[in-house]
Amino acid sequence: MRRAALTAFLALTLLGSPIADGVAQTPARTTLRYVPVGDLRVLDPIWTSAAITLIHAQLVYDVLVTMDSKMQPQLQMAESYTKSSDGLRWSFTLRPGLVFHDGSPVRARDVAASIRRWGERVTAGQALMSHVASISPVNDRTLEILFSRPFGPVLEALASPILAPFVMREQEANTDAFTQIRTVIGSGPFMFVPEAFRAGDRALYRRFPGYVPRSEPADGYAGGKVAKIDEVEWKYLPDSSTATQALQTGEVDLLESFPADLQPLLEGRQDIKLQVLNSAGLIGTIRPNTAHPPFNDARARQALLLIVDQAEFAGAIAAKPELARACLAVFVCGTPYATEVASAPWARTDFARARQLLAEAGYKGEPVVLLDPVDQPDIHMIAQLTADALRRAGVTVDVQAMDWSTLITRRNTREAPSLNPAGWHLAFTFWGGFSLSSPLHNTPLVSSCDGKNLYGWPCDAEIERLRAAFFSEATQEGRMRIIEALQARYYETVPYVSTGIYQRSVAYRSNLHGVLTTPYPVMWNIEKR
Repeated sequence: MRRAALTAFLALTLLGSPIADGVAQTPARTTLRYVPVGDLRVLDPIWTSAAITLIHAQLVYDVLVTMDSKMQPQLQMAESYTKSSDGLRWSFTLRPGLVFHDGSPVRARDVAASIRRWGERVTAGQALMSHVASISPVNDRTLEILFSRPFGPVLEALASPILAPFVMREQEANTDAFTQIRTVIGSGPFMFVPEAFRAGDRALYRRFPGYVPRSEPADGYAGGKVAKIDEVEWKYLPDSSTATQALQTGEVDLLESFPADLQPLLEGRQDIKLQVLNSAGLIGTIRPNTAHPPFNDARARQALLLIVDQAEFAGAIAAKPELARACLAVFVCGTPYATEVASAPWARTDFARARQLLAEAGYKGEPVVLLDPVDQPDIHMIAQLTADALRRAGVTVDVQAMDWSTLITRRNTREAPSLNPAGWHLAFTFWGGFSLSSPLHNTPLVSSCDGKNLYGWPCDAEIERLRAAFFSEATQEGRMRIIEALQARYYETVPYVSTGIYQRSVAYRSNLHGVLTTPYPVMWNIEKR
């Protein structure tokens, strides 16, 4: 009966879609109109790390365990868990009444398949699965994970705040991890409406009446995911001025991102609020290509540390000085694994020392190719500041301008620029602070020597040994000792360079209440009055 009722509800709500051509709108619905940071083109949150897809996934899917606002793991779909005294056997019991959007019950086998697929592609999942002997359902509500060897941060891995093991139906979760799923059916607080989806334009989500939230108050990604609005309509507006104007006129309710120079237009207005949601901020990064000179030598990569004034770089991007700061903690200032160990020698710029290190690395004035995505303002600024700093250190710089789509293709080119015109020496991006806050999630730190890690391909057996030790360590004290050793080794090998932390405000209409502090915006807990 419950499934039949849900099926009937889905039929009625899809027919009542306000976006469907030629269909009358349902006037009683409360709609939150949201302008995302980019165009939603990939619907599979395991296939990509794009922020826009992860925001979509948080609406549609639920997770076994998640993180609260203090970065502490909390049960979500799980009602309880037990573990054996040796830590090798973990058992999770699902909350009763969990239902997918098609009316089918959520079973332990769905969760098991979802975790396995996540473990194929995501850094935290790969770490966990490397220690797993089996993941299997005991019954419909109980899941057992049997480890072949100790894995300390089990809950921390499963509660990954960014690339989470979102729970799908078994039939979708059994899809190869390197093939995108096309059917979007989760068990989260909102349903994706495929008939209303237009890539490059808009998406629609409806409140799922079958979702039973936890009883705890919402806290970060944890607690009760109470949908207090009937639907969420995404409208992609690539022109920032148009999007900002739409917010001012009330045509949209929430604007995720806007350039710093437009912030004065929004400040001081009684009908608009500005709020920083991501407490860990965003971190610009320089990625050296370690496969070719000069950055195949760690001394050349250390020279990059000495030419980057983090406060200057981050301050050039942020809207206000108080939204930018330097941070030499590899695992991000203000998060549980932040430390200052081994960072003091790199706290100040030193161009003379940088020249010396480059010379010791064998650099003799050859052009250094920088990939500059001019259509990404934040990353473009990082590229330009890096080019200027390199020139001050005596480097011949070849800044090659391109769009972001071209860059993400070119950065996978392994050949040297002298052999392939698509080759490069330095590429740039930024990461959410939470993405770098643990060895479980810090993808650019991975220094495996198999060439399968992130573009730039750093290779360092000691970093990999320490990462493995972190995964096996059961105590927080032991993990902190490993964190300190990892940070010291990072400064010796420099797989990437941070350009400081900056924060962005979201802007929303003042009639919205209950906007949560999360790495990326979520739509539950929000009321529109």
